[in-house]
Amino acid sequence: EEPSAAPTETPSSVEHPDIRLAVLSGPTGIGAAKLLDSVDNSPADLAYGNYDYNIYTDNSELVSGLTKGEIDIATVASNVAVNLYNKTDGGGKIIAVGTLGVLHILEGGGGDTVHSIADLAGRTVYCAGQGANPEYILRYLLRETEMDAAEVKLVFADASEISAKLLSGEIQYAMPPVPAATAAIAKGEGKIRAAIDVTEAWDELGNGSQVVMTAVVARTEFVQTYPDLVDAFLADYEASIDFVNNNQDAAAEMIARLGITPSAAIAKQAIPQCHLAFISGTDMVSAISDYLLALYSIDPAAVGGSVPDAGIYYIP
Repeated sequence: EEPSAAPTETPSSVEHPDIRLAVLSGPTGIGAAKLLDSVDNSPADLAYGNYDYNIYTDNSELVSGLTKGEIDIATVASNVAVNLYNKTDGGGKIIAVGTLGVLHILEGGGGDTVHSIADLAGRTVYCAGQGANPEYILRYLLRETEMDAAEVKLVFADASEISAKLLSGEIQYAMPPVPAATAAIAKGEGKIRAAIDVTEAWDELGNGSQVVMTAVVARTEFVQTYPDLVDAFLADYEASIDFVNNNQDAAAEMIARLGITPSAAIAKQAIPQCHLAFISGTDMVSAISDYLLALYSIDPAAVGGSVPDAGIYYIP
């Protein structure tokens, strides 16, 4: 008897397309630098050599590309990943975590008065990231430190304005993002210091949750069609983060060449401040879900109105 028509192959064994990868400049993209460098210079080093990547400056561009099916995998802010999932009815899945916290509260004017969240009582803190991770994280830390919202005045501005005011001495306390914070410290010539590592302050709360500022998202359709490519990407991304953490001089050159930070010097200082970590699978689920619950407790809008169900996570 003749065998029936073509065997039932999975689509991924029929055709392996380029992985259309989108990376955000700044700390969100730092962990991917070695992967991108290998795409350009040594694709044979990768688990999967066919990537088509672009570097963007704004989360909204990535959300648009994912929603339209023009991007397969992207590094985005964690709350953006959740909003995407809620908005697209499950159209994207979180496949990994790449960056924990990248926030530091800086003290200018050569001062040495602030060493903990409690020390911020009675002070004004300029903050970038209104309506995004930075605002919610800071509000959570203030609440968990049992500080009344009125005790600390938060003023929101963009990173460049905050940096300029810190450098001129107009303001004393601020929370700009890395690498703007890194650059401000360097330009401050000893007058600006990193007073509080926000990730460490969160860990000191000891409530079991972690700051998870960056998530890697893949289109759900891509995950279902090409699970082997997702797994290959995860291997490449983990290797990239390991390389960046352990070869900071070489990685800083790559980061600057790619335009992820303004210079290699800033990249080198920024790498340890980013708390780069590769987390996937069930460890990722517990890390992110506890963090999202913390954000939700501050403002449900932080996560698009509801904490997502388990369907948001990809577990190989």
